[in-house]
Amino acid sequence: MTWSRRDVLKVAAGASLAAMTTLPETLAEAAPMPSRHGGPFRYCLNTSTIRGQKLGIVQEIEITAKAGYDGIEPWINELDEYVKTGGNLSDLKKRIADHGLTVESAIGFAAFLHEDENERKKGLEEAKRCMDLVRQIGGERIAAPPVGVTDKTGLDPYALAERYQKLCVLGQEMGVLPQLELWGFSKTLHRLGEVAFTGTEAAHPAACYLLDVYHIFKGGSQFGGLAMFPGYKMHNFHINDYPGEPPQATITDKHRVYPGDGIAPITDILKMLHDSGYRGALSLELFNESYWKQDAFEVARTGLEKTRACVAKAFG
Repeated sequence: MTWSRRDVLKVAAGASLAAMTTLPETLAEAAPMPSRHGGPFRYCLNTSTIRGQKLGIVQEIEITAKAGYDGIEPWINELDEYVKTGGNLSDLKKRIADHGLTVESAIGFAAFLHEDENERKKGLEEAKRCMDLVRQIGGERIAAPPVGVTDKTGLDPYALAERYQKLCVLGQEMGVLPQLELWGFSKTLHRLGEVAFTGTEAAHPAACYLLDVYHIFKGGSQFGGLAMFPGYKMHNFHINDYPGEPPQATITDKHRVYPGDGIAPITDILKMLHDSGYRGALSLELFNESYWKQDAFEVARTGLEKTRACVAKAFG
């Protein structure tokens, strides 16, 4: 039997749909909510952007909403600190909703890829704990970076895919999608091809990706590789920019700048995301120490304005 390209695409689409029907309703491929600003993407604030002001998650929620974002992406350590100081996560969930925000994702650091079996088990337990926190505040996604293997090279790629699959199974049980995250500084999963391979070979309908402008550059991949990632396999995208100096070899997180203030091909990146079918959130993730010295609301507001300007330039 001779298969045409159209036949292959039909079968692939059918298989994807069948796989998705096995997921809980909370993980179904629902169309993302539109942005209050219109346009193809939602806008989110990753709380790292105003971390240096040391405000705490409650004030960060207020600033995120006041600045005009659609969603927020908190860090697990902030939720832990909130609970440690007497906060109730159900109250925090209500606060987020009352401010008109959604929890687009959350940042955790579970070592689910670790080479040591006992450490991997601990990593999965930590992932379960973090997923539970995310669910309690109304979220359905969490970052899954290569914690525990950032200093390792030559690892079995199929073993990494199997470990990610186990995380996906856990995520299916918990109702939280683990987004395989590319880290440009890591020796493992620092290239787009590595991340794509791991997610593909995991062969689980919950597998999805969390990519980042800065990390793609830092890891040495060409931005054109974004075209190989289907939009429905991404739900949150870290938006930022980087300057011409220092060079790729020595640039670090602290050098990230507002979108449009650096040399990244932001317009091309946004168009590739759009063409792939991506309609999720653009989450502003910065670690710029000079911004941390400024008023947090002004940083958040400026970041949103500059991100929206980049989108308008790409699609206006």
